[in-house]
Amino acid sequence: MNGDWLLRGRDGRLTVYLPSDDAVLCRAELAPGGPWEPPRRIGGEQRLHAGAAVGQGSDRYAHLVAWRPTVPGESGLVHSTHFRPRLAALDWNPVGHPDKKGERTGTPAVAVDAQGRAHVFVRNKRGGVSLLTQKEKGGWAPWADLGGEDVQDQLAAVTGESGRVELYAAGRGGILHWRQEEPGKRPSSTEGVDVSVRPGTLSALATSAGHTTLYYTDDSGELCAWRPGGKPVTLLTSAGPGPVSAVRCVIEGHDCTVLAQRSASGRVAFAAYPTEQESAGAWWTESGPRLPADARVSLTLDENDQLVAASAAPSTGTLLISRRKDEPGLALTAWREV
Repeated sequence: MNGDWLLRGRDGRLTVYLPSDDAVLCRAELAPGGPWEPPRRIGGEQRLHAGAAVGQGSDRYAHLVAWRPTVPGESGLVHSTHFRPRLAALDWNPVGHPDKKGERTGTPAVAVDAQGRAHVFVRNKRGGVSLLTQKEKGGWAPWADLGGEDVQDQLAAVTGESGRVELYAAGRGGILHWRQEEPGKRPSSTEGVDVSVRPGTLSALATSAGHTTLYYTDDSGELCAWRPGGKPVTLLTSAGPGPVSAVRCVIEGHDCTVLAQRSASGRVAFAAYPTEQESAGAWWTESGPRLPADARVSLTLDENDQLVAASAAPSTGTLLISRRKDEPGLALTAWREV
């Protein structure tokens, strides 16, 4: 799943969205902090391609986007909304193709603005980025070409504290950035940064009223943080491949950013530092059992704004959960399978 796949719903229950063969599966807590329901299929019986995306708005509705096969040699994008963890999601609804028709062009990314409108970003056949925006009163605006060149497959979409949507992409010459200057307006390209980026390592987080922070791994294996308008900062050596999961939480009275990643050893590595203060330094601490190579990690806050971590491996179907203990520092409970 592209995006944070461990989410807290409006009723306080946690939900995970997991890829499985030709579907997206959902699991939710039966009650906040309680047992979990068995996996169930999202959006009906529509067969999907791999590489779905999920995003969540301030209303805590989840928006999911995936590719589906249409006619031989062609695919189209579909969208579903999941309003509450225990309710069934809406059926998959076709939303088109960035090039009108053709095969898959890239993994989509989803962000939701303050008005609850989903913004779907996907690479197009020209190597740039296309945008599909949901209308506030239903339906979708026409596809828009945002430009870009030689954009890598993975995109990182994020909603700032202002409720405006931003997008990061790795392309020719480094990182590209688009931002909404006003609510409801098309995101426009801003100044990027010329850096090396390992493919598939982008993730973004809203870190203050005026900034979002992009995390990526450079060609030397260092995990870096960049906020548009500033210079990239090397934070620490990446624990393993793939993107980090990031969330803000209060630790001993301080606004901190917590990062998690499956490490090269196969365990989950955590790091924390004061939000937007990368100069304070950070270091990894590994936790839990060794996980399969395809395992990924996601972080969120529960109904009490306490840290929760989930790890899932599509190859085994195993879902593990760990929560922050009620004690100083970033101590976590033992991982348990649910």
